[in-house]
Amino acid sequence: MKYHDDFSVGQVIELGSYPVSAEEIIAFAREFDPQDFHLSEEAGRASLLGGLSASGWHVSSILMNLIATGWLNHTHSMGSNHIQEMKWLKPVLAGDVVTGRVTILEKRISKSRPELGIFTSVFHLAGSQGELKTEMRAITFMRVKPAC
Repeated sequence: MKYHDDFSVGQVIELGSYPVSAEEIIAFAREFDPQDFHLSEEAGRASLLGGLSASGWHVSSILMNLIATGWLNHTHSMGSNHIQEMKWLKPVLAGDVVTGRVTILEKRISKSRPELGIFTSVFHLAGSQGELKTEMRAITFMRVKPAC
């Protein structure tokens, strides 16, 4: 398990890939974002999205899954208190395989809680051709390595 101290500014961490199926897009949309272009290939093709497209909230959940399984679950993560910015740049369509990565932009130790390290990071989700689909900037808290 890694600590805040084990990471450096500029470090890029690959988070893995995730295949997005039509069935998953429709199931998520039925539950959480029931707009036609998330529920029907025909409606998606007729929209600006160009096909059956995952909801931005679904895409954000996929990114969070990759962040947790590809990085945070292998660290002494202590959560987050906010997302600074979320951009859905291009649609994630049925059949896409998306890949995530995180780049650490800044890191510091909390002044009020010295056991708490703070990262500012940018997270990217890209399609199989490398096209950027989603970008998120967020704060991540992680335990600092205890003094021996």
